[in-house]
Amino acid sequence: MINLPILPIFIPLAAAIVLIFLSKNVVAQRAVSVFASAATVLAAFIVMLKVKDDGIQTVDMGSWPAPFGITLVSDMLSILLVLTASIITLCVVLYSFRSIGSGREAFYYYPIVQFLLVGVNGSFTTGDIFNLFVFFEIMLMSSYVLIVIGGTKIQLRESIKYILVNVISSAIFVIAVGYLYSVTGSLNMAHISSRIAEIGTDPIITVLAILFLIVFGLKGGIFPLYFWLPGSYAAPPAPVLALFGSLLTKVGIYAILRTYTLFFFHDQPFTHNILSLLALLTIVAGSIGALAYRDVKQILIYNIIIAVGVLLFGISLMTEDSIAGTVFYLIHDMIIKAGLFLLGGIMIYITGTSSLSKMGGLIRQYPALGWTFLVASFALAGIPPLSGFVGKVLIVRAGFEAGEYTGAIVVLLSSLVVLYSVVNLFMAVFWKTPETPLPKGKKQTISLFIPAAALVALSVLYGVGTEAVYPFVMQAVDALIHPEIYIDAVLKE
Repeated sequence: MINLPILPIFIPLAAAIVLIFLSKNVVAQRAVSVFASAATVLAAFIVMLKVKDDGIQTVDMGSWPAPFGITLVSDMLSILLVLTASIITLCVVLYSFRSIGSGREAFYYYPIVQFLLVGVNGSFTTGDIFNLFVFFEIMLMSSYVLIVIGGTKIQLRESIKYILVNVISSAIFVIAVGYLYSVTGSLNMAHISSRIAEIGTDPIITVLAILFLIVFGLKGGIFPLYFWLPGSYAAPPAPVLALFGSLLTKVGIYAILRTYTLFFFHDQPFTHNILSLLALLTIVAGSIGALAYRDVKQILIYNIIIAVGVLLFGISLMTEDSIAGTVFYLIHDMIIKAGLFLLGGIMIYITGTSSLSKMGGLIRQYPALGWTFLVASFALAGIPPLSGFVGKVLIVRAGFEAGEYTGAIVVLLSSLVVLYSVVNLFMAVFWKTPETPLPKGKKQTISLFIPAAALVALSVLYGVGTEAVYPFVMQAVDALIHPEIYIDAVLKE
């Protein structure tokens, strides 16, 4: 029997190794990248169906039983995120053919994208806290290359800040894992959960909860730890920005969701109040940035920060409705952010600038691009029946039921800010009369538009087909709300 949970990690890893040896043959690199990305999507889909029918799937590496060996765990949450990440990577690879440039393609762009996917899928799948650190590092080392590949001045400047912040974050992560091991005597996440339940409300556990929040908050872009994010994410080209914006911050949010439902559920009045406060400050900070900037990339980047705040607020409530809303919204945000960044990349390609003041009038020559961007904007803001609506409604309803009226109202108001910022962007780029005439002749954008539009279409289907998705999401929520399901599956008790 094939150990299915390994496949979405093994396929991109094997592809990355093969691609390194094809660095001089760009056509072969493209073919292998597309084939591997499509195979990863297929493998993730098969694993998802297996988890749906047979419950949580585990693989004990080297046949060492948990908690002694390294265990890979595909529960419904992790495999949904793996599938989403793999689909986004496939679309970004297709988009890259026309947009990334032959210089970057010859300098190991495609193998590094596959290594990034190894890190992301591994982070979602691992059941071992130290292994989570290892997959984080694979993901981050890949992102270091992607942020600097091409060597433009802004990339070199921003990459120094990005690498420095993440190296410090990784050092804190190792310290936090060391402390956790000294307290629990285990690195297996299910086993740690059992040990913490035995220890109870020991103050050291609360200290560890805050330490892990700092680590994952730096990765996820939480207030005030997001300071590095807007500049660093704006430096690389559109396909890299789409990968960063849709995947990297979400791995940080996933890690918070996983650890706070599995480990740190004992002292909720303290830790979850901090989560709630940071969530609201993150939403406010993101809103200010989204409204203040007149730049396509920066407006969309600050919308990442708003979404991080909404997700964090959902986690802080820790009710079934709020966790369901968080999972719905997490998957929605990954898909729609990738689509929006790819569409934004097409706008920048057409006009040669990301400044709104130098854009305008694109609707005449590129109507399909304009209307697709508007649909994506509505989905991002949570206009029913599009994909952002269900998750946000569940989070807001859970906020009101829990008496967190301020937070629920802030989340509602953030939808208006998101809607205003992206519709304002739409009007400036597509309807406003341009200050400088548009270039003569229409640029060929169809090969860029198709993968971006596919993500927007997927987002629309995700929203309209909520009933079909609902059983999968609730199966994921069940294992988060009742950690004993996860623990029993891993430790086989």
